[in-house]
Amino acid sequence: MLRIESQQVDTIVKRLQEQGYCVIAPTVRNGAIIYDEIQSASELPVGWTELQSAASYKLERRRDQAMFGFAVGPQSWKKFLLPPLQKILTAHRENGSFVVEDETQKTDDPSERRKLAFLGVRSCELHAITIQDKVFLSQSYEDPHYKKIRENIFIVAVHCGKAAPTCFCSSVNTGPRAESGFDLALTEVLDGQEHYFTVEVGSNPGLEILNTLPQRTANEKEEEQAKQVVEATRRSINKRLDTDGLKEFLYQNTKHPQWDNVAQRCLTCANCTMVCPTCFCTTVEDTTDLTGGTAERWRKWDSCFSVDFSYVHGGSVRATPKSRYRQWLTHKLASWVDQFGTIGCVGCGRCITWCPVGIDLTEEVRAMRDVRVPSRES
Repeated sequence: MLRIESQQVDTIVKRLQEQGYCVIAPTVRNGAIIYDEIQSASELPVGWTELQSAASYKLERRRDQAMFGFAVGPQSWKKFLLPPLQKILTAHRENGSFVVEDETQKTDDPSERRKLAFLGVRSCELHAITIQDKVFLSQSYEDPHYKKIRENIFIVAVHCGKAAPTCFCSSVNTGPRAESGFDLALTEVLDGQEHYFTVEVGSNPGLEILNTLPQRTANEKEEEQAKQVVEATRRSINKRLDTDGLKEFLYQNTKHPQWDNVAQRCLTCANCTMVCPTCFCTTVEDTTDLTGGTAERWRKWDSCFSVDFSYVHGGSVRATPKSRYRQWLTHKLASWVDQFGTIGCVGCGRCITWCPVGIDLTEEVRAMRDVRVPSRES
């Protein structure tokens, strides 16, 4: 484990930029901490933290100058790996027929050509990226658009020094400490007048960046302080999702009365799926220009909470809020396991914070477990 001073975070940004990376990091915009391109470490949320609870989010000043003294905001890195709006193909008339151009073969799309460096990725978010890799880079189907972006990513993780009351990563084994999937991993330590980071290397590209920085080996006290930062965060996490036998339990309780209870509160607004770092539902739209000479196909984010998402000839398969919430939760925590070998939840708590009526999936599961009504629905 190595030690660098806090000002060296800016040097990391500069070194990545010198290697052609566009650096994406947390920054304050419009009353929230979001992910966006930065030019220097001064644009990080220095001295800011978040106050989060069910259906509530606001920023608050810290008493120190921590760069990463917050949990997670409304956005995830999915925004860059699976863009909300993405052109798939273009077709235009030529000599009496249509010529189709596959957008993945083009090199003039800045969003897919540039190399991206993610700075400040939390452990839960690393697990979310791994889950999406399983979805889009599996042997049975490989998404060329996702692959084109994913293979040019450099990741600087940050072990969590703060958890929000909505976090429950420890109960689903996704945090607060990042174990893999990064090029570099930082732990921020504030000790009196000292402000430094310990650094772990996860790849050769990460080592190359680190070797350009002033550094030294962390001593025993500094290693222990870094360890205690993460352990204190772990101890502060009180929310929990009981995953023991959860897949079978949900399959057996498709008619549980709790589904009716949550349906009375759910607005089917899709906020939970939009902020979720693993949800991947999309739709495809075709457009033509006024002359009829050019057509485009676009992929855009969609949600299983949309009434039209399950529309087939004759109507929607899931026409009620109850059926749509049940589909989302059961897929996320049960059938996702059958598809991808893991649940689709990483415990980041965003769906709880950004649900306008404060629906908490951990509480919904607990309520169903408290009143068991075994049943199967064909």
